[in-house]
Amino acid sequence: MRTALTIAGSDSGGGAGIQADLKTFAAHGVYGTSAITAITAQNTLGVTAWQAIPAELVVAQIDAVVSDIGADAVKTGMLANAGIVSAVAAAVQRLSLRNLVVDPVMIAKGGDRLLETAAVDAVRTELLPLASIVTPNIPEAEVLSGMTIASLDGMRDAGRRILDLGPRVVLVKGGHLGGDQSIDVACSAGGTEEFRAERIVTVHTHGTGCTLASAIAANLALGLSDLEAIRRAKEYVTEAIRRAPGIGRGHGPLGHL
Repeated sequence: MRTALTIAGSDSGGGAGIQADLKTFAAHGVYGTSAITAITAQNTLGVTAWQAIPAELVVAQIDAVVSDIGADAVKTGMLANAGIVSAVAAAVQRLSLRNLVVDPVMIAKGGDRLLETAAVDAVRTELLPLASIVTPNIPEAEVLSGMTIASLDGMRDAGRRILDLGPRVVLVKGGHLGGDQSIDVACSAGGTEEFRAERIVTVHTHGTGCTLASAIAANLALGLSDLEAIRRAKEYVTEAIRRAPGIGRGHGPLGHL
C-alpha cells in the first residue's frame, strides 16, 4: 500500500485540514499519516480560535512517521508561522522527502488568517523550492507573485512568476474568478495547461483547497504524473462538491468518500 503524509492544521469541524486530508487519502486507497501543526476551533461558520504546535513537536511527528512508515508523497497545508515553515522545509530536505505538494494556506474560507504575515517569505524562499506542485488560490497567488489577478492571463502570468521560485509545477486555482466553469491553470517548464470543470453553485465548499492538494498528493503516491495527478484530483473534488452532505449552517464540508 502506498502512503501519504499530511503536515497541516486540525479542523475540529472535520471539513478541512488534517481531517479532510486523511479522508481524501482513504478515498484514494492510500494510507494516510499526519503531523499536526496547529489546533483550530472551527465549524462551518468560521474559526473561533487556533494555537500553533511547537515546531520541534511538528518535526518529531514527521520523524516518527517517516522513520517507520515512510511517505510516498507529502502534502503541507496550514503551517501557521515562520518557525514551523522553516522546520518543515528543513525536515523535507534532511529526510529527502519526495512528491511534495504545497497548499500555501494563508486565509480560511471565512476570512480568518491562518499564516502569520512574517511567514510568507519563508514559504517563498524555503518551502516552494522543494515543492513538486504548489496549489495557490487567486488571493494566495497574488501574495506569492506580487501581482493582481483578474483574468486567465493574469493566472498564467502569476503562475510563471511563482514557478521562478523553484517548484516543478504551479497550479493556480481559479475558483475566485467566477463564471460558469471552474478553471485552474498549471504552469511548468513545459508551458501552461488548463483544467476545466463545471462550476457547482453551492455554499458547501469548505476544505476544497485542502482536498484538492491531498488528492494530488495521493495520486502522486500512486505513481501518476504531475498533470495526470492534477486532472484526476480536479475530477474527484468536483464530484465531492456535488455529493456534499449538507452539514452545518455555513460553508459545509465535501462528500469525501
